[in-house]
Amino acid sequence: MSEHFDARETRSPAERERDLYDRLPALIATAVRAPGWRAHLGNVDPATVNSPAALAKLPVLRKGALPAMQKEAPPFGGLLPDPAHSFGRLFTSPGPIYEPEGRQDDAWRTARGLFAAGFRLGDVVLNTFSYHLTPGGFILDSGARAVGCTVIPAGPGNTEQQLDLIEHLRPVAYAGTPDFLKILLDAAEKAGRSAASIRKAAVSGAAFPPSLQAEIRDRGIDAYQLYATADLGCIAYETPAREGMVVCEDVLLEIVRPGSGDPVPPGEVGEVVVTSFDHHHPWIRLALGDLSAVLPGMSPCGRTNTRIRGWMGRADQTTKVKGMFVRPEQVAEVGRRHPELGRLRLVVTRSGEADAMTLRAESSSHDPALAQAVAETLRAVTKLSGAVELLAEGTLPNDGKVIEDARSYT
Repeated sequence: MSEHFDARETRSPAERERDLYDRLPALIATAVRAPGWRAHLGNVDPATVNSPAALAKLPVLRKGALPAMQKEAPPFGGLLPDPAHSFGRLFTSPGPIYEPEGRQDDAWRTARGLFAAGFRLGDVVLNTFSYHLTPGGFILDSGARAVGCTVIPAGPGNTEQQLDLIEHLRPVAYAGTPDFLKILLDAAEKAGRSAASIRKAAVSGAAFPPSLQAEIRDRGIDAYQLYATADLGCIAYETPAREGMVVCEDVLLEIVRPGSGDPVPPGEVGEVVVTSFDHHHPWIRLALGDLSAVLPGMSPCGRTNTRIRGWMGRADQTTKVKGMFVRPEQVAEVGRRHPELGRLRLVVTRSGEADAMTLRAESSSHDPALAQAVAETLRAVTKLSGAVELLAEGTLPNDGKVIEDARSYT
């Protein structure tokens, strides 16, 4: 049985680079058919964008700018060369950001990442990513079926029913956040039920710190990380070598200096910028706000594409909590709905191997009813639960920070 999804994964780096940059002018030409890309890229000659240096001269498009662009030019900010009805599904993610799904097989490029995680033809996969409004469930579902797996579209939550599914259908693989995998395993152990059929996992959407990795491994599950977004699909994936994450085929990944868009030297930490070769939904230098760094050399697993160290934090204040992005604009919306509040700071931590968040709010009132009302608003705006602390006015630093990621991954 092959250890690789296809021969493209093991071609020489020079061949891959030549292939991608030979194809890049056609991608740029397709993109500028869309008015949003034409306005963003300016008077670019697609034929001249055929090298790393030429690509680096193009402006980055910040993911954080997408909500405003889409609001100004609905539904997709003028960034699609094809009409919306040419796509198979349409989604929304927090922001809000609206995303289309192509009609082609494995439209999100997750199959090779799942293959690297040990998913194989005939495996039954419990997919716990959401199928409701957001694309997460379909991103993993389409990739698993492209590998030849049978998928249980479970979605998140409903733990007792999920345990029924596991005992009856006996999935061998899990797809979802690492946090929810732990919840399922803990619930099974507490109830005296078996989840022993699950022996492999592809996890994404939340931090997977070494302590949780060790716990999942000790419980007999071989889990691998996927680096994916709702806009791009799979960007990079962990392999059996366990040395960083290998960049997907049909992706050009740059590490740039945050705020400048200039590529940094190999090994230096910077912001992830991605160009993806999907002519239906092209992305040209999309800056994700994630920090990472390129690892030297090639993976011992035989895959020859660029490796990155994985997620190393955020280049801006937008952060991911339990697989959902939380943005400064959302914190401001909570404040607008409660004018009795002053300065706000959302602090994100870890509690028992799960993400947790606390909104610290300055206020002249310390009424528990106000704190409860603010907590309800926080949940309505972010779709996530969080605690609320009411503080005396002048308590929080006057440094402009509204989201503080205080999580430790050591």
